[in-house]
Amino acid sequence: MRFQRFFPVFLVFSSLTAVVSAASTPATQASPILPTQFAGWEMQGNVQTSTDPEAADPTNAAVLKEYRFSDFASATYTRDDGRTLKIRAARFADSSGAFGAYTFYLRPQMTRENFGDRGVSIGDRALFYRGHVLIDAQFSQETPMSAAELRELAGALPRPRGALGNLPSFIEFLPHRDYIANTQKYVMGPYALAALGSPVSGDLVDFAASAEASLAHYTTPSGEATLMLISYPTPQLAADHLKKIDAAHQLAQPQPGVSTVNGSGTFFDKRTGPIVAIATGGISDSDAKTLLGRVNYEATVTWNTPTEGGQVHDLYMLILNIVVLCAILAGLAIIAGVAFGGFRILMKRLYPDRVFDRPEQMEFISLHLTETTVKGMVPDGPEGRSEAR
Repeated sequence: MRFQRFFPVFLVFSSLTAVVSAASTPATQASPILPTQFAGWEMQGNVQTSTDPEAADPTNAAVLKEYRFSDFASATYTRDDGRTLKIRAARFADSSGAFGAYTFYLRPQMTRENFGDRGVSIGDRALFYRGHVLIDAQFSQETPMSAAELRELAGALPRPRGALGNLPSFIEFLPHRDYIANTQKYVMGPYALAALGSPVSGDLVDFAASAEASLAHYTTPSGEATLMLISYPTPQLAADHLKKIDAAHQLAQPQPGVSTVNGSGTFFDKRTGPIVAIATGGISDSDAKTLLGRVNYEATVTWNTPTEGGQVHDLYMLILNIVVLCAILAGLAIIAGVAFGGFRILMKRLYPDRVFDRPEQMEFISLHLTETTVKGMVPDGPEGRSEAR
């Protein structure tokens, strides 16, 4: 009887414990990057996976680490017509890392394609990123349907949640006019910056100060120019680093242990908000100033930008699951109460005084007190009479 009395409480406590454990325990394994099939392609054999960036690119493993590389997957797909497709996929912590790696491998001779968030192709090879996943696809034979097949693949890839899917906002300040296609580079560390031949060294950029950089090439009447944007968390940090860059540019001769500006030719820079803009190349001073004049920072306030992190999202899901569980238990309690009450009423109508409330089984303790009995219980004397009254 005691167990039946406390069983509902035990059930509620067990259900709440299960919900809390499921919501608060992080996933031990990440979801697979590549699907087993898509657009008629079937995966052959086992997929090769690794969390080592050297498995993805031994030459540029340090660069992938700067882009916050997470894991890697490689698989071969086949179709009924005998064609094969080799896919190498690299996943990063957020979309910024995937976009940066995409721009790192991007080449000017590649053709822009409409698959993924951004994609290009050259011959039978395709490169694109979708969310926080970078895809390098190699067809054994390209067909007119290859682009549509890659679009279906992009739709099957995992996506980042919340703010992890946002790209860095400062890259929007790169001018579009006279831009040379496929020359934009997004940099998050000194290794990638050095590999791309930046006009400013990594120690001057100071990535330890949460700096980010983006480079692009432009055509001008006097030649090809390189425009570099360096974004800092605050305008004050940008102003301090601009002074260091100007001081390094003023050095006529490089000195050991002192950072200098690389390259030769025209060099102009300026600060706009938290962004340092640098224009270099074999161009005239007027063209460099014109190019820098197109970079103007405008602060915008967005109220609907998602800012929740993983911990906030997990806490939100935990509270939501508890509320849903309480609603389900309350609904079950109401249904059980209505069912029991309805069954009791039905039995009373079908079998009155036979199932419930049978008089022969109703036992009450009665004292059978009468007025005579009460008077007999009251003692004689003034005190007793007063109490009886």
